[in-house]
Amino acid sequence: MTVFARRARASAGRMHPELSLVSYTLLGHLETSGGCRATDLAAHYALDKSTVSRQVTALERSGLVERRPDPADHRVQVVRLTAAGRSILADVTERRRAAFGERLADWPEEDLRRFAGYLVRYNARSGLGTTGPVTPPGRAARED
Repeated sequence: MTVFARRARASAGRMHPELSLVSYTLLGHLETSGGCRATDLAAHYALDKSTVSRQVTALERSGLVERRPDPADHRVQVVRLTAAGRSILADVTERRRAAFGERLADWPEEDLRRFAGYLVRYNARSGLGTTGPVTPPGRAARED
């Protein structure tokens, strides 16, 4: 797991020099959630509020996120992706998928199915879950 974490951190920097693994993760959450408060990000990832605040401020300075008043409570700021944030996130996500596809290109179909099943099980255990059927990286989804 340590090697996996090290590689993930290193690959985040290669995919986009200004985007750390933490930043990529926060942008992904903002995309999925449609935006949320910085305190919600801190609670979701069990991070200190000051850590998230620094990350959000850096992302805001880079033009990747913006803070807007919450329509339901104008005292609260909601962090949302900007168009630039969505674009960089999509680019980095595509590069990561391509990199995984290259690494797994020569794996037999059965190994990929098993691997995908293990990832689903691992993510379910960590509370991340999935939003639908898992297509092994590097393979097209099947139309059954």
